[in-house]
Amino acid sequence: MEDLGPVVWPPEPIRTERLVLREPEPRDRAAFIELLASPEVHTYLGGPRPRDELERELPGVPEQWPGSFVVDLDGAMIGQILLRRATGHSRPAAAGKADLGYLFLPRAWGSGYATEACAAALGWLDRALPGEAVVLTTQTANVGSMRLAAKLGFTEVERFEAWGAEQWLGMRSHL
Repeated sequence: MEDLGPVVWPPEPIRTERLVLREPEPRDRAAFIELLASPEVHTYLGGPRPRDELERELPGVPEQWPGSFVVDLDGAMIGQILLRRATGHSRPAAAGKADLGYLFLPRAWGSGYATEACAAALGWLDRALPGEAVVLTTQTANVGSMRLAAKLGFTEVERFEAWGAEQWLGMRSHL
């Protein structure tokens, strides 16, 4: 995966009704460790990373690169939105397109934050790179992620086997 290319980064914080999407800051490090070490978060992502490894290896400002948004609720990180170029994607239909990823802490699940944050990030991408198609890959067993993809306007391109499970590749064409 590579960054998105010619975008202004970091953008001004993106504000929604309840959330702020912003670049990562040092105060987010503990939340990133919690997110990356969470067995619940990584159920469909190959498992969590060991907390002690994250404590040692995560930089003071984690995930600080173009396309990485912290999702902030009332001044605290609850998740991350990732927008990257899918240059090394295993599926030809995805190669070279913008790729949407997201991770949210379990305490933030079920409140519509992922839909709100992803829609805001996609709106930013539509303004930054007009006409850009976006792909999203998730396990078909991840019912919540499949529902989110549909709400965001992604339509199925293909299903394939990878990492020991059926995967779903969807695309959102610029509207």
